[in-house]
Amino acid sequence: MTEVLRLDDVSLRRDGNPILSDVTWSVEADQRWVILGPNGAGKTSLVTIAAARMHPSEGSAVILGETLGETDTQDLRTRVGLASAALADRIPDDESVRDVVMTAAHGVTGRWREQYDPIDEERAEALLAAFGMDGFADREFWTLSEGERKRVQIGRALMTDPELLLLDEPAAGLDLGGREELLAALTELAGDHRSPAMIMVTHHVEEIPAGFTHAMLMREGRVVAQGPVRDTITAAHLSETYGMPVELHAVGGRWTARRG
Repeated sequence: MTEVLRLDDVSLRRDGNPILSDVTWSVEADQRWVILGPNGAGKTSLVTIAAARMHPSEGSAVILGETLGETDTQDLRTRVGLASAALADRIPDDESVRDVVMTAAHGVTGRWREQYDPIDEERAEALLAAFGMDGFADREFWTLSEGERKRVQIGRALMTDPELLLLDEPAAGLDLGGREELLAALTELAGDHRSPAMIMVTHHVEEIPAGFTHAMLMREGRVVAQGPVRDTITAAHLSETYGMPVELHAVGGRWTARRG
């Protein structure tokens, strides 16, 4: 299977402070990864490097066959779909839902003078329909609920038919109903053989969609454990990751955890 991401001994520092330390990781095209860990574990920084939006301080990062530091990252970024809170904050409130998705074709937020073909509009409409948002295409983005916004952002991340999809805490801030609707959509996406490789960041095992194949646990910028999801999401590994005893339960491909 094709390797879409490879990090070798990647470290990252900001103002002399270590953010990531000696991370080695490989992702293949048919894999769906979840990254878990407490605040400050380095999860978002790791995804930012995977999105070609940050270079490591040390080590090698190869994304879709291109090595960071030796390639045009602007072109590379069009091959990677990203949904994150930082990106959502740049979307104008009065942007139509259709345009939020469609502007990804030009790598911009906020429609201005770009020219779009009918096929762009058709793809945006199809992606909105896939996430149950086809009836919202003409609504302004600010009028949507948080759960609706999350689904639109994932549709946007898929607009360019990416080879790698990165979701940074997609369920953050959602109520139970919104979370379950989103996870159902992600479960369906994960099970579709046409979907790109997927990497999702979360704080909670309850937010891991069924069908995700691999997991990485992080603490203080280092990898605690990584590999097939059922070998990695264990009470022992979670206890080490979160620095406390954890009791873990699995039912129907989903997990719940609490302090042991």
